[in-house]
Amino acid sequence: MSADRARRDPAPDGLLLLDKPAGWTSHDVVAKTRHLAATRKVGHAGTLDPMATGVLVLGIGRATRLLTFLVGCDKAYGATIRLGATTVTDDAEGEITATAAVNFSEGDLAAAVAGLTGDIQQVPSAVSAIKIDGQRAYARVRGGEDVALAPRPVTVSQFT
Repeated sequence: MSADRARRDPAPDGLLLLDKPAGWTSHDVVAKTRHLAATRKVGHAGTLDPMATGVLVLGIGRATRLLTFLVGCDKAYGATIRLGATTVTDDAEGEITATAAVNFSEGDLAAAVAGLTGDIQQVPSAVSAIKIDGQRAYARVRGGEDVALAPRPVTVSQFT
């Protein structure tokens, strides 16, 4: 048996905080971790879209039981927004379908941000990782399907 095919001992049970790179699905990260940790018992506490980067919390072995308690924890997001452009996918990866001049004051911006802060009903992007009949919404959109997701209650504690 070759050295790289030798059986390894599984990694110890625990939580792994990983900086997910762009282009990888959360499942890609879990699959790679299963291989590296030499165990099938790997899970994650919330899906990140393939385009998203950032912390993905993984549970290994018996620690997968802890993930249930982490899914609902507060999260922080950072984003760059391009105003005045519409894309097929509502994100930076989609083909631009329309552009418009953007003209607003700081007061207009503050009012818009205030409307997106607190307890709100948020309509997830059609290119989110939410599953519809077993298939990710982003896969359906990129396949040419029109996707409309129902609003969900969220709390935005701070929007700066």
